[in-house]
Amino acid sequence: MTRKVLVTGASGLLGRAVMATFLSASWDVLGLGFSRAGEKLKKVDLRDSEAVRSVIREFQPNVVIHAAAERRTDVVERNPEDVKQLNVAATAVIAQECASRGIMLVYISTNYVFDGKKAPYRTSDEPNPLNKYGQSKRDGEIATLTNYPGGAILRLPLLYGPVERLNESSATFILSQIRDTSKTVEMCDHQQRRPTHVNDVAQVLLQMAEKYSQGHEVKGIFHWNTSEQLTRYQMATIITDVFQLPSDHITANTSAPAAGTPRPANAAMDVSSVTSLGVKVLDTPFRVGIKGSLESFVNQR
Repeated sequence: MTRKVLVTGASGLLGRAVMATFLSASWDVLGLGFSRAGEKLKKVDLRDSEAVRSVIREFQPNVVIHAAAERRTDVVERNPEDVKQLNVAATAVIAQECASRGIMLVYISTNYVFDGKKAPYRTSDEPNPLNKYGQSKRDGEIATLTNYPGGAILRLPLLYGPVERLNESSATFILSQIRDTSKTVEMCDHQQRRPTHVNDVAQVLLQMAEKYSQGHEVKGIFHWNTSEQLTRYQMATIITDVFQLPSDHITANTSAPAAGTPRPANAAMDVSSVTSLGVKVLDTPFRVGIKGSLESFVNQR
């Protein structure tokens, strides 16, 4: 029997990894993207509820991975109402359609739903977002489970992987700052992050989907992040070491950021919700993952 998965945000960093992973496992895959179309990728504006309902009805997926969202925190701060249409309203429509058809739904959320004051967070811990992005994703979680109590939510941390451009991940964007040796660059050495490779996340999602297809119950809230905890400054020192780049101009700032969009100091998550399903995934070390992610950009010089 052919197993079908529909992936929203399929042209994005996580979406591309999810598409490739499910394809390699012989699933029939269809991706939805806002600005691109091509083989296995259909251009759909998720804010068009009828278009969304139509593609789900036509493709008839067994599983929907809803990864599309506006994730740029500063953009969300400036345009919260516009972002709500994608991060919340579109999510509600997808949840309704999946619920009515008995389709497994995994809504991709974020550890930014937490305030960062008592890590590691369990799925039972109360969310308290510090910024509008975190709140929009929390609202998306509520929209998911309100419209589909049998749906699943997977909260994720900072993601990185094979990027198309350096600013596709804040972890890979560090290379742009490292390259500018004309001035001293301060890197945050206060906020703790769990930079997680998208290929690992895609494997988590594949195994969750396969558990579901085998008759296991996969619903509610789940957490996944790497076991490795790093500050932005520590990520920068690893990158400079891996590629033997100049580092004298990189300095550590151990103070809490005084300006900009507020972010949790440490929103690391307990992953027992995922491992208790029997999901087994490699935990890619940052040193290994970032080398593969940035090698082509470093070699361009």
